[in-house]
Amino acid sequence: MKTLCIVPCGKKKIWDKDPKAGPTQARNVYIGPFSQKCREYAEKFYPFSWCILSAKYGFLFPEEIVKGPYDVSFNDKRTNPISQKELSNQVQEKGLASFDRIVILGGKNYVRIIEDLFPQKEVYSPLNGCPGLGFMIKKLNDSLKRGVPL
Repeated sequence: MKTLCIVPCGKKKIWDKDPKAGPTQARNVYIGPFSQKCREYAEKFYPFSWCILSAKYGFLFPEEIVKGPYDVSFNDKRTNPISQKELSNQVQEKGLASFDRIVILGGKNYVRIIEDLFPQKEVYSPLNGCPGLGFMIKKLNDSLKRGVPL
């Protein structure tokens, strides 16, 4: 069974820390604590089959280049996040439909988006039920420390 792990983007980006960073690989763009912990989890347990879901760019593979700063959120339609139709097209174009199982790390909005995009797939959200980011990070930390995926 082929599994894809999808991690969320984040508000805090490399350009907040280093405005001169320039174009950066997607794996290094999102520097908030939750984004970093999700990336660490994905790299450990799904090293060859993970991607980032960005509200601006959609699905980004870790090595893809993000040109510069932006502030787009799925939670704020005024920021003009990528549409469900564009995401659906990317699922096909980027070969994501070939995976049997999708592991989504993130909150309810990310889980809902992924469930809508992959209706015929097994979608697993191991952080579901956590009351906040701190609890999610703790759960990820525990899993990483034990060396056992959630």
